Order: sequence, then C-alpha cells, then structure tokens
Amino acid sequence: MKLLSRAFATAVAAGAAAALVSLTGTVGATAAGSGTAAAPALTQVADEAPGYAVEDFAYPDADRILAEQGIVLKRGDGHITLAACGSETGLLEVWARSKDKVCFRVSGNGGYLSLEIPSVYGVKGNAYATEVTMTVEDEEKSFDIAKNTWTPVGESADPNGRDHMLVEIRATR
Repeated sequence: MKLLSRAFATAVAAGAAAALVSLTGTVGATAAGSGTAAAPALTQVADEAPGYAVEDFAYPDADRILAEQGIVLKRGDGHITLAACGSETGLLEVWARSKDKVCFRVSGNGGYLSLEIPSVYGVKGNAYATEVTMTVEDEEKSFDIAKNTWTPVGESADPNGRDHMLVEIRATR
C-alpha cells in the first residue's frame, strides 16, 4: 500500500511539473510567470587545482625519537621501523656502546632506513638478508648480516678497533 501511494505521489508531482513546463514554455519559470529564467551563476570553489602530495620519506617523529632515545632516524621506505626490543620475535638487533641494544622491525619484502647510531659493534640478523653500511673516519664500509645470528660489525670487525657509525640498513627477503 505504501509503495502504491509513493508511486502515485511521484506521478502527480511529475505531471504537475510537465504541466508547468507546457504552460510557460520553459523550464524554470519564475513566480511572476515570466517564462524566462536566469541561468544560475557558476561559483569558483578553488583558485587553483589541488596540490600534489610529495613523499619525502622522512622518518615520522624523528625529532621526538632523537630527544627521547638519542637515535637519529633520517629516511626510509617505511618497511624498517624502530621497535621496542623484546616486543616480538624476529626483530633486527643493533648493539652499540652508546645505546646498548636498538631493535628494528622489518616488514614486507624488504626495506631501507637511513639513520645514525654511533659506536656499533654487532648486529643480530632476522629472517631477512640484511646489509648495513657504516662510516669510520672518511671511509664507508658495508657488512652482510647473517640471518638469525650475530655478526660482528664496526669496531669489533675492524683490526684497529675504531668507532663506526651505522648509517644505513637494507633488508630483502
């Protein structure tokens, strides 16, 4: 019953609109009945096209992490992230004289992270093939990290025992 009354009301409204158009000869007649209606003015909503979102790959909350933990996290692709050590298994562990243990979660098929952790001497790998890049004086050195085991890097792998700064982590499946 409701359906029939709604259909009837719609038909009556459509018929009234058709009758108005046929009497005035135009769609949009005014109340005064002048058969011409002014076209609505177009209003510009924005001065220009919307801007583009540009990803700079800067690490989110890097300033807060530096202030709280003294770790410089620069840029990455979002697949290597700082994690609380012991919060889960399979974390990449970085050992440094300056910070003790710092842990990272790797997700997806791999990732990249640019950072600065001084005095690094060991890295415990996870299920990913990982390479770390370090600097010492004016040199840059790379170390392949064995999966799921400890790898000596930096000062523990340097015959002169010099301090090495961890500057990059790359991981792939």
